[in-house]
Amino acid sequence: MTAPRPMRADARRNYERILSTAREAFLEHGPEAPLDDIARRAGVGAGTLYRHFPTRETLIEAVYRHDIEELSKAAHRLLAEYEPVTALELWIREHVAFVLHKRGLAATLKAAMDRDSETFALCKKLMNDAAAAVLTPAQEAGAVREDVRPRDLLLLGHGICVAAEGSEETADRLLTVMLDGLRPPKV
Repeated sequence: MTAPRPMRADARRNYERILSTAREAFLEHGPEAPLDDIARRAGVGAGTLYRHFPTRETLIEAVYRHDIEELSKAAHRLLAEYEPVTALELWIREHVAFVLHKRGLAATLKAAMDRDSETFALCKKLMNDAAAAVLTPAQEAGAVREDVRPRDLLLLGHGICVAAEGSEETADRLLTVMLDGLRPPKV
């Protein structure tokens, strides 16, 4: 089987514009946002939208996957730029900000996706891998309790977002408490 040909520059720009516009439309109108409206707002024809995304589900999955891939990449970027503990804290804060600001969108898109889809499985793996990438070095540096698991970070982050009810101030305060709780006990 041969690898797919890379997209031409104009096709790549159209693809990115459609994704960006779809994200906005889904945020405004949910996953039932009219696809023809998305195409019009992106400045492309309906044929171009359907060539890239043959179904509503493929567009929903592409938007969700793109956002999760960016959040996952952030973990690795932060690790390359900062000490492990700082990278962990910054990534958790970025994760919470993502969930807090896109909570409705992410929940809506996840609800519209098949939980058994490849995209859902990939996104779950990306997030678990990103959490492990920032957690493990911080644990190895002795700055984070050994019993904390990558999935714990994700669950705690989501829990903070639910408890904060959209308040950045509350989320920030709860994050500070959570980060203090990750530290190993003093003996």
